Amino acid sequence: MPRKTPILPITTRRELATLGTDLQHARRRRRLTTMMVAERAQITRPTLLRVERGDPGVSLGVYATVLWVLGFGDRISRLAAADTDTVGLSLEAERLPKRVSSRRPRAKRSKRAATDTSSNTNAGVREQDGTHE
Repeated sequence: MPRKTPILPITTRRELATLGTDLQHARRRRRLTTMMVAERAQITRPTLLRVERGDPGVSLGVYATVLWVLGFGDRISRLAAADTDTVGLSLEAERLPKRVSSRRPRAKRSKRAATDTSSNTNAGVREQDGTHE
């Protein structure tokens, strides 16, 4: 049974087709044959032709390997880089708190600990005066 082609938005299909055409032009500018690129990418020639057509059924790993063979490997990591993700950055900015409390929360003390401390303090003072209970 043949693989199903993923359902993609029309704009994404167009972008893949443009990527494929750009890869084909890059290969030709470098004067590389389809066989040479396919061998270096360790894929078959028909798979390379599918990449150059922008076939969405070809794995991302194959596209990445062809990009690397053609010398574009350093650009792969920039596809979804955080500093160029304007939508994500604006959504993140909306979620940031408007103000931040600078006071540290106080630790709660039990009533017993508070009374023990005050009675010890009073006892100490009475001893210093020389009077006893």
